[in-house]
Amino acid sequence: MQHRGAVNILFQFFVTIGILVANLVNYAVSSTHPNGWRIALGLAGVPAVFLFIGSLIISETPSSLIERGKEFEGKEALRKIRGLDDVESELEQIKLACEIARQVKHPYKKLFKRASMPPLIIGRSVQVFQQFTGINAIMFYAPVLFQTVGFKSDSSLLSAVITAIVNVLSTIVSIVAVDRVGRRKLLLQACMQMFISMVAIGSILLTHLKPTGSLDKGLAAVVVVLVCLFVMSFAWSWGPMGWLIPSETFPLETRTTGFAFAVSANMLFTFIIAQAFLSMSCNMRAYIFFFFAIQILIMGLFVVFLLPETKGVPIDCMTERVWKKHPVWKKFMGKEVVKNYEMT
Repeated sequence: MQHRGAVNILFQFFVTIGILVANLVNYAVSSTHPNGWRIALGLAGVPAVFLFIGSLIISETPSSLIERGKEFEGKEALRKIRGLDDVESELEQIKLACEIARQVKHPYKKLFKRASMPPLIIGRSVQVFQQFTGINAIMFYAPVLFQTVGFKSDSSLLSAVITAIVNVLSTIVSIVAVDRVGRRKLLLQACMQMFISMVAIGSILLTHLKPTGSLDKGLAAVVVVLVCLFVMSFAWSWGPMGWLIPSETFPLETRTTGFAFAVSANMLFTFIIAQAFLSMSCNMRAYIFFFFAIQILIMGLFVVFLLPETKGVPIDCMTERVWKKHPVWKKFMGKEVVKNYEMT
């Protein structure tokens, strides 16, 4: 439990490595004419092959095995994970959790009950807010953005590589800090840094971007630095927390269903932002950055008033120790008695 956040963020860490590799490939083949784009597109199939092979050899989790009645296999998997022979205490706790989960015959119906609203609202909101930081717009269109402020084609691709490196290194900061500092502090610090970065970028482009779509070299370099500061703060906060927090907040009986709803919101708004950004950028120009700055301000207020701290709280104790004690969300819990227990 003390390393739960760090282990979860490894997912986001490898995503950032993938983004960096993609940017390196784009930069490497940018001068290969006329098939450079075909090489870049074709190489995207390589990680897909690794994912397919991995899906064939990945092991099941103890909870999944026990929930499907494979108690012996679940016990062996738990022994392998913990590196211990004596796992009886934890095994009993998993069996109890699975038994509670089996009693829920209609998880979708359970998910939309009043008592399930706090984790559902938090899970979906964090995923949606992750996209409204503007990060995917920045990462998807970094080369276009840097060309707009005066970099040449190859230079813009190289700048995108630099921001991808910042993304990877800053995610490591999150891995180290999340279980020490907590989720809320990282999110709030990042909101301030992202807000300042977005306002500064917008202000520079609004006042200094020339009609030809270029900036002085000095200001263009400042924009690159500000983009890196923005990516840096996102990478140790809303990037990994967007996946970590929803994975912690749902109880076992609605965890799979609830997390699926949260992720679907992420995918939907990733699509919307990706499709809308270029049109918004052309029409709003520098004001697009002020638009995202306003979203970031709203996100900060959301964290202050609605997002509870989950650091150090066992997942199966969230209801009693988090939701029933939060000044806003406790009103949703009513008098329902929920049997909880701690994972040791």
